[in-house]
Amino acid sequence: MKQIKRTNVRFKEYAQNQLMLIPLSLDEMIESNHPVRIVNQVIDRIDLDPLFARFKGGGTSSYHPRMLLKVLVYSYLSNIYSGRRMEAALKENIHFMWISGMNQPDHNTINRFRGERLKGILKQVFRQVVELLVAEGLVSLKEAYLDGTKIESKANKYTFVWGRSIKTSKERIKKQMNDLAAEQRGI
Repeated sequence: MKQIKRTNVRFKEYAQNQLMLIPLSLDEMIESNHPVRIVNQVIDRIDLDPLFARFKGGGTSSYHPRMLLKVLVYSYLSNIYSGRRMEAALKENIHFMWISGMNQPDHNTINRFRGERLKGILKQVFRQVVELLVAEGLVSLKEAYLDGTKIESKANKYTFVWGRSIKTSKERIKKQMNDLAAEQRGI
């Protein structure tokens, strides 16, 4: 049997039972240009008074609506749509922990917030976000484009998007963007 010649191999320290696993502030672990910071800045700059009006006093305290909205927007940006997956991300993902301020609402709270509290207000919030992005020069309201690429899948290989449907959607989106641009100009 061959003997393995050992050299002076050095490994980085591995101490699983250390007292401190992460820095005192999660802020130190989030890159300065990470999308979670952009979501945080955008939602902090919009007016949420119509959303705050949906809450009545009394009873136990509620999670802050601004925090819940940030969690929802960042979840959608991260392709997470399930309330249960959002709940898990709030416990496992440092970006979600940071944007929620370590709050951990359960899936029922998240679903109730988006189903009841945001009902009828989401368009106003979206309008403010678009206006903010336009004011910052990050979005132009001149043209809207749709990608008409057809992608087949094995789940239902006979499903495709009709050209007329794409044209109708494009016209509807263009009208909405023109209306938004007109409102911004004060027309």
